[in-house]
Amino acid sequence: MMLNFSLYRPFKYLLICYLIINIALRCIFVFHPITTSSFTVLELLKSFSIGALNDFFVFVLGYSLFGLYYIFLSNAKYSKPWGYLIFGILSAILIYICFFNTILNEYGGSIPEIVQIFLAIKVFCFGSCLFFPRNRNSIRKVIYFFTLFLFSLVLVQNSISEFFFWNEFGLRYNFIAVDYLVYTNTVIGNILESYPVIPLFIGVGLLTLLMTIYIYKKTFKDLYKLMNFPSKIVCLISYFILMIAAIFALPKLSSFENSPNVFTNEIQANGTYKFYQAFSHSELDYFKFFPTLPQEQVISILRKDYPNYNGKSLIRTISSDSTALKKNVVLITIESLSADFMAYYGNKKQLTPFLDSIATHSLFFTNTYATGNRTVRGLEAVSLSIPPSPGESIVKRKDNKNKFSTASVFKEKGYQVKYLYGGDAYFDNMRDFFSNNQYDIVDKSSFTDEEISFKNIWGVCDEDMYVKAIQVMNQEHQSGVPFFNHIMTVSNHRPYTYPDGKIDIDPKSKSREGGVKYTDYALKQFFKMAQKQAWYANTVFVIISDHCASSAGKTELPLDKYRIPAMIYAPNFISPAQNNTLISQIDVMPTVLGLLNFNYTSKFYGQDVLKPSYSPRAFIATYQDMGFIKDNTLTILSPTKKVQQFSFAPTAPNEVKSPLFPVSKVKQAYVDQAISYYQSTAEQLQKKEYQQLK
Repeated sequence: MMLNFSLYRPFKYLLICYLIINIALRCIFVFHPITTSSFTVLELLKSFSIGALNDFFVFVLGYSLFGLYYIFLSNAKYSKPWGYLIFGILSAILIYICFFNTILNEYGGSIPEIVQIFLAIKVFCFGSCLFFPRNRNSIRKVIYFFTLFLFSLVLVQNSISEFFFWNEFGLRYNFIAVDYLVYTNTVIGNILESYPVIPLFIGVGLLTLLMTIYIYKKTFKDLYKLMNFPSKIVCLISYFILMIAAIFALPKLSSFENSPNVFTNEIQANGTYKFYQAFSHSELDYFKFFPTLPQEQVISILRKDYPNYNGKSLIRTISSDSTALKKNVVLITIESLSADFMAYYGNKKQLTPFLDSIATHSLFFTNTYATGNRTVRGLEAVSLSIPPSPGESIVKRKDNKNKFSTASVFKEKGYQVKYLYGGDAYFDNMRDFFSNNQYDIVDKSSFTDEEISFKNIWGVCDEDMYVKAIQVMNQEHQSGVPFFNHIMTVSNHRPYTYPDGKIDIDPKSKSREGGVKYTDYALKQFFKMAQKQAWYANTVFVIISDHCASSAGKTELPLDKYRIPAMIYAPNFISPAQNNTLISQIDVMPTVLGLLNFNYTSKFYGQDVLKPSYSPRAFIATYQDMGFIKDNTLTILSPTKKVQQFSFAPTAPNEVKSPLFPVSKVKQAYVDQAISYYQSTAEQLQKKEYQQLK
């Protein structure tokens, strides 16, 4: 009996197309404007050669889906009585899925509809081949062409998606991409509003069609002589061995992503495998992946900043010699507002005239660093005053409830506490986090149709949110109870659309500059309204960015991509001043509490930066790299217990750019401090010590 290995013909041609697409994608990444790096010939050779191996093994795993379809091509399954029995079973399953409540309905979303469509197509195709045997080959060719088209579409569309992800972040897929998969409706809406989707979809469709026609012409004749059973067994065994090799090879190849140039590592990687890594490692065990110190040494180091630290808890008493001030507090975290958008930091485009003005009348912290590059990191920092932890933000974790938070302190002082957000608080798990940490929530669902003048996929425009906030605060003021309200803006986010006629940048341009300028404009309108309210004179306003507009850079943690503005504004209460001390995002709210002369029991890692005991330092991080800044030195802790250290030259307060240089000799004291902070944070979270006070 002749063996027939036709399964490998579509494999060969699909693989060739996939490799060509990925080579082209890597070339685009190399020359993309966001790739702020040059490459040596050796770096390029390494990126493209190891990258090709990554692509091959990822394709081996992905092709298994197409291979299963091909293996099950057979005429025997249509013979009596098996054909009718199989058709009956498929039809019964389809009826059950369509008309009865199944486990699929528990997942909600589009999953039941997707399964129904798939089964309906399967029943139709199987029935056509069963009841029209004379046309079976023609029907099979149509099905084969359609299957090839779908598989090719996945390959092409994934590459296009990788390009747009790189265009936004300068990285391959990471945890952000995992989030985007979860929040599909929001992301698809964002794409529809941000890009020329009709030309884009036409281009993707044409490229996919050409690829499908090419492969179909090379392989369709094999449909006339299907593989026999022995051939299928041999193919299955050999392909299984190839898949095992891929499973073992991919982690090994990822270990070669060890260049000091982040872009080299990212270009070398395969986006699909990076997505899998992000999906499967949303939380990293600090003690397994990062360097550690003996507990006694950690206690000794941290006691310099927290004298009562005993290795278990940071709990301590914060006291003031003055009378506590029951002033209202409004915390405004602004979406994606990098420091270098402001004129103070050298921007010449007049994007933030209001912020530039109010900064001169505020306590302006000019040397502030965000803890991360996602909104959830910024929310974590100002709500919990805790250094970032490896993996996902606490906001996104299951164990995100009953934490010791800013709200805990205000609630204990008798305040009303709210989180106000112009979008859907379901996004990024905000609703679950804030509602379970003593905040009441006001989000897009709280708006009536009449209260919305403009919205996009992210939510209502900032102006509408601020109008709503004024209404909420007027109601709170009438109750006679002070309030703490945390407002999160949305307008400075792609697609950067906003109401027409507000600023001198056309919203149709969908530019970052337009988003920033409208955000500043809306903030000005908020203060115009607030100044007319009875509660204004007794209110402290805290304005801070959640993170920068971009985190891409040549090093793992480029300092200028974490520099954010932070200011506390309270006319007739806080004297305007410029504070150039290095501070972290986690220090802002403890400083506010200090200005209010609050006496309270604290577990915060964040400190009052106005106290003489404050020792300047800051924390910055990605999902895997944990940075510690002190005395013009950046220490980075990474998985596999890797430690890097860089120095940077002192700069003027208004200079954002801080080029990093690898140190010739590691300053161990800073390494030990970095480890102590992050190790202690991980232990607090692991042992659930960072909970509300009982």
